[in-house]
Amino acid sequence: MLSVIIPSRDSRFLQKTIDGILDSAGGEIEIIVVLDGHWPDPMLDPNPKVIILHQGVFHDSIGMRAGINAGVSISRGEYIMKIDEHCMLDKDFDLKLIQDCEDNWVVIPRRYRLDADDWSIIVDGRPPVDYMVIDYVYQRPYDKTCGMHGSEDREKFYSRKEMLIDDTMTTQGSCYFMSRKHWDKTIVRMEDEHYGPFTMEAQEICNKTWLNSGRVVVNKKTWYAHLHKGSKYGKGYGFSNEQYKKHAELNEKGRLYAIDYWLNTKDYPRDFGWLLEKFWPVKDWPENWKEQVLIDREKDYSTLNYKDDPWLAGLRK
Repeated sequence: MLSVIIPSRDSRFLQKTIDGILDSAGGEIEIIVVLDGHWPDPMLDPNPKVIILHQGVFHDSIGMRAGINAGVSISRGEYIMKIDEHCMLDKDFDLKLIQDCEDNWVVIPRRYRLDADDWSIIVDGRPPVDYMVIDYVYQRPYDKTCGMHGSEDREKFYSRKEMLIDDTMTTQGSCYFMSRKHWDKTIVRMEDEHYGPFTMEAQEICNKTWLNSGRVVVNKKTWYAHLHKGSKYGKGYGFSNEQYKKHAELNEKGRLYAIDYWLNTKDYPRDFGWLLEKFWPVKDWPENWKEQVLIDREKDYSTLNYKDDPWLAGLRK
């Protein structure tokens, strides 16, 4: 059985996503919707395959990471898929993903762009997203939006067209699939003490997998379509200004933690240098990246008032 985990903070497209999963699945599934401090209006249609886990209307949002952990903790499937609440899926997506998934893999379906008004794939000349890489962590020093983020590697879409199951360095995070064995052995839980509630989801999933001798692959035999909300739909989190400020601060710390941890960790059989070498050349990473990181790190930290924050001061050491 496949357990589909949907962390939810904005239910505008949630019912459509659930209906699409139920209609498209070819095998046995359960859908676990983790409602983070809100009730859908109108309420979700009752279905024996859909489990609703509610975190409490008056709870200060637990965040996406804790929501995923909560959903996985009650799941019963041999396989797990996390997906955003605004996605459409290919027919028999579950059977196709299960067919090509080893116990230590994370599998990403090919990603299209979703037109939420028509609930269809956007056709605008752009190819689907198959491959992503981790950007150079200090691509723009002084810019706190930079970090260990992923970006599309479109060149590989054309150069590796014939590879239907192929390695990818990272992913966006809106949909990923794995065995429950892999979650229990390698992922264990989404860590939110240092990352905060939202940031670096895909990097934690993919880096844990690659560095612990696993594999992250794109499966081009199946697909999903994801809505990029942008200015038209907004983020839809429904946070107060105070909550936005709090989450922004936590995400900034999460960004800094991710850079320091993944570039220096010795917790796994492989290190980050191994990952870069596997996918080299990696866009925007300099040949002397180890030396350049130290230079750019000082530029980045110089913009932060770390002296007033013991956590940042400790990290900077």
